[in-house]
Amino acid sequence: MTAELKIADRLISRNHAPFIIAEMSGNHNHSLERALEIVGAAAKAGVHALKLQTYTPDTMTINLDEREFHISDPGSPWADTSLYKLYGEACTPWEWHKPIFDRARELGMIAFSTPFDDTAVDFLESLDVPCYKIASFENTDMPLIRRVAATGKPLIISTGMATVAELDETVCAAREAGCKDLILLKCTSTYPAAAANANILTIPHLRELFGCEVGLSDHTMGIGVSVASVALGAAVIEKHFTLKRADGGVDSSFSMEPAEMAQLVVETGRAWQALGQVSYGLTEAEKKSLQYRRSLYVVQDIKAGDVLSRENVRAIRPGLGLPAKYLEQVLGKAVKQDVKRGTALSLSLF
Repeated sequence: MTAELKIADRLISRNHAPFIIAEMSGNHNHSLERALEIVGAAAKAGVHALKLQTYTPDTMTINLDEREFHISDPGSPWADTSLYKLYGEACTPWEWHKPIFDRARELGMIAFSTPFDDTAVDFLESLDVPCYKIASFENTDMPLIRRVAATGKPLIISTGMATVAELDETVCAAREAGCKDLILLKCTSTYPAAAANANILTIPHLRELFGCEVGLSDHTMGIGVSVASVALGAAVIEKHFTLKRADGGVDSSFSMEPAEMAQLVVETGRAWQALGQVSYGLTEAEKKSLQYRRSLYVVQDIKAGDVLSRENVRAIRPGLGLPAKYLEQVLGKAVKQDVKRGTALSLSLF
């Protein structure tokens, strides 16, 4: 079993309710006012952390709109644009990070980001973020992983597309570079992802293979996959978040709205509470329900000396008589006194 780890003042493990992260990404739509409104909506929904992505178009790619630098997949939400233009549209201006982080902290949330190169790590260190996230597309970027791990801060890594061998290399690199607190998130890197491709049975397998906390970076629609993942040991749930999908934006089509996020927080918390422990028999809360079990009752008025039969004795509710399993043994026995209909059968009547 992995030891509990801490991000800021929050303990993260299967012994605590899931740590819910709202990913703003590019849903600010180039408005700091909207970004701050998203922060407020996330806090109101009850999430525990607000995450950004820290990059510029030039730290992600080069300014070229041809060949593999042009997104031509018609199924992509970003089809028919260049990588450079997409990242220009989606990036969060670096000068916005501090006011966004400050607002998140004021509202009781943990604020951090996903860096994509060394300059982003240096910048985020200047803001004293409490942890880092590595995106699925960067989980094989060993220089970046080593740079982030060297900060000594908790590291969350999405596992989308990675083979076991690649993940082993990633985890080893992180740990060798100084990462002591590691969380791996099962992730399907399609946008949106289909539930049929979520494969969340991988979650306990990840925990067993790498001996670390695990969770889910969820790109599916709705909350079902996230709630189910909690039953499999997910200690962290990350979801993209926006004010309203109809407002548009680079990630809006697969992002949660505030009411949905609030529901996610409640239902993943309930799922975690429901896990409990292996338990049989009567719980303290069930004691009052015992009286509604079936038991043996006299269902017709009978006189002293009369014999008990299937006509005058039945197993009915409530449960204050002899247990129903004794029915065959009491049939044919004579009662020693008059018994009124509705009397709980007891040994004192024979």
